[in-house]
Amino acid sequence: MYPLNNKLFTITANMEGWELFSNSLLPMITGAIQATIPLTLISFILGLVVALLTAMMRLSKSSLFRVPAAIYVSAVRGTPLLVQLFIIFYGLPSIGVTIDPFPSAVIAFTLNVGAYASEIIRASILSIPKGQWEAAFTIGMSKGTALRRIILPQAARVSVPPLSNSFISLVKDTSLASLILVAELFRKAQEIAARTYDFLLLYVEAAIIYWVICFILSLVQAALERRLDRFVAK
Repeated sequence: MYPLNNKLFTITANMEGWELFSNSLLPMITGAIQATIPLTLISFILGLVVALLTAMMRLSKSSLFRVPAAIYVSAVRGTPLLVQLFIIFYGLPSIGVTIDPFPSAVIAFTLNVGAYASEIIRASILSIPKGQWEAAFTIGMSKGTALRRIILPQAARVSVPPLSNSFISLVKDTSLASLILVAELFRKAQEIAARTYDFLLLYVEAAIIYWVICFILSLVQAALERRLDRFVAK
């Protein structure tokens, strides 16, 4: 009698687990579409703008530009992203600056991406042979024109793999935004788990969704790299 009861209990538990899994799938995907993906895209695009400006400042011969950029990069890379989020969302209100959760997350992720990506862009620019600069100057290009038309296009191809990795990492880092009440994918998992107390199943489900998104992005990255390889001299 007892083995039969145990078997029925296991079957019932499995059915309930599958029902919870399927019912929670849509809210999590909705959180990914409405918050995780937009947060990633907005932060990365703005971060690239910050990164390019920072890289140019760090490559400047003037310490007026180079030193502030170096301090910014060092400060961001030397502190945890979670701390940066908390400073912006929980810390700034103490001095009268209150920012909503989503903009707070965008600011934090943008500054974080900007610092790390600036080093990638700076290294990519420095990797271009000096002969490219000399050839540009020989045909009468200014430094700005040479940078825009000759150096940056080549540096962009070099920087695609590491920047793509940064983008994929940013997708996962957006889960930290749940701690400042942004209703992204992981926040949805936390809310459902708080009601059902089935933390393992829901957190594994969230991990699977993150994995699927990152796997798709890795395929896009591989295709982009293959396309860019066609323009590189062998």
